[in-house]
Amino acid sequence: MDNISGIKKIMNAVITGMAAFMLAGCTVAKSSSGDGTKQDKDSVKIGVNMELSGAAAGYGNAQKQGIQLAVSEINKKGGIDVNGRKKKIKLIMRDNKTAISTSASVAAQLATKEKVAAIVGPATTNAGTAEIPNITKAKVPSVSPSATDPNYTLQKNGKVQPFVFRACYQNNFQGGSAAKFVMNNIKAKRVAVYTDNSSDYGNGLAKAFKKTYRGKIVDSQTFSEGDKDFNAVLTSFKAKKVDAIYVPGYYTEVGLIIKQARQIGIKAPIVGSDGMADPKLVQIAGAKNASKIYYTTPFSTQVAAKDPTASKFMRDFKNRYHEEAPTFSALAYDAVYMIKEAIENEKSDDSAKITKGLEQIKDFTGVTGKITVDKDHNPEKPIAVEELINGKVGKTFKIE
Repeated sequence: MDNISGIKKIMNAVITGMAAFMLAGCTVAKSSSGDGTKQDKDSVKIGVNMELSGAAAGYGNAQKQGIQLAVSEINKKGGIDVNGRKKKIKLIMRDNKTAISTSASVAAQLATKEKVAAIVGPATTNAGTAEIPNITKAKVPSVSPSATDPNYTLQKNGKVQPFVFRACYQNNFQGGSAAKFVMNNIKAKRVAVYTDNSSDYGNGLAKAFKKTYRGKIVDSQTFSEGDKDFNAVLTSFKAKKVDAIYVPGYYTEVGLIIKQARQIGIKAPIVGSDGMADPKLVQIAGAKNASKIYYTTPFSTQVAAKDPTASKFMRDFKNRYHEEAPTFSALAYDAVYMIKEAIENEKSDDSAKITKGLEQIKDFTGVTGKITVDKDHNPEKPIAVEELINGKVGKTFKIE
């Protein structure tokens, strides 16, 4: 997944750009009731609004692979059972180019011109937010595999966005889970927090961590996208004799932080978030420096290996793409199957009925765990922490 760090630029843009956009005139439907988009008798159109180029293309292309694998599997088995009739998925994929305006126009094209039954994507919160007015008007639900901002599924008045869902957990849940891990597993009493403040992602995780952590936060510092030299801050952390460092950010900077921390003799555990869940982290940090490294993740290969559904996914993914399945492919794969589940439970591929079906998903067996959709359209699902030892996943911890 290349260019993950580039997502941070876009995350900041939503604060200003989308505020004006949403105020300009988004009429939000009160509910998902009523007729939605109809499908023909032989196929179900599923749209994909995805970052296939631009700054977040690394996310988008990993998700594209998960989507295509899921659709291929479903179609090989005859398609989706729509009230007793098997209908194959017709996938309509569009590149939003990691741009807010393009995401909005792609959503309009998919929902009103192509008349898709549902949409998978976008990958990022801001691109996802940009599509909301158009999918709401058309009554077409969207499932984002990876938009993690807590407010993504909510209107400004706190009510749920009726047609917006996600397959990933929120930043506040992830940050709070990291704090529990630091307290209960590492048993760290003195922690430094080093936050990527150039994105809502890093700031949101740090805020959630601080809210949950019950030990002493001895220092809290920030860095920005593109920073290369972290030695001054790390030296100050070392002098304060920290038991652990929490670094919510992306592998590009966190990899360098790990490398420089170990080079100056910091041996304390370094804990981060799913932005670290990429092989490039170890390439940057160096395998010899990547021990006592921990990060929260929605998809652990070790946990998956013990689960029949997830282990089959990993085998099929490797057979198709000749590489290990990344986290974001797994999330996108689950997003497709959530839509299938909603259609089959509602016995309808009308888009408004699919929306109702998504709202009512309970104990759905996904490759990233059992999923139940809550009242705010977030998945209740397990979270894990992976530990790196010499650059490889050594242990996995479940966080309760």
